[in-house]
Amino acid sequence: MTDALIRRCPHCGAKNRVPVSRLADEGRCGACKAALPPVDEPIDVGPAEFDAIISGATVPVLVDFWAPWCGPCRMAAPEVAGVAREMAGRALVLKVNTEEHPELAARYRVQAIPNFAVFFGGRLLLQKPGLAPRRQLAAWLEQGAPARA
Repeated sequence: MTDALIRRCPHCGAKNRVPVSRLADEGRCGACKAALPPVDEPIDVGPAEFDAIISGATVPVLVDFWAPWCGPCRMAAPEVAGVAREMAGRALVLKVNTEEHPELAARYRVQAIPNFAVFFGGRLLLQKPGLAPRRQLAAWLEQGAPARA
């Protein structure tokens, strides 16, 4: 199982091993000590990364099940990227290519794409097929966020 992802420092280009539980946190580059911001773009994942992030994330996770041949999936891509930027530090966004990883699509009974799922604490909270605007994607993630004291 993957317990960390490699991220490049935006300042010096050094590779940094970031635990999956810290992907939504700001950290420091191990080489130059500059700030390493939270992940702010969709992460393409396979089964190992998917399972590690879903079970280890401390923030809600939006999963976009998609395929390269799917026109609506290509239309959704900018919205998915936008929500990843807007929710950086508060949520993570994963992309699962159903052509490359049909076992993940089958596990969640994905029969139509795009298909969006929101997870928190390793649990599936909601799943919806079809296009959705960025505002709706963000609302689903906020619904999945833990209550703040």
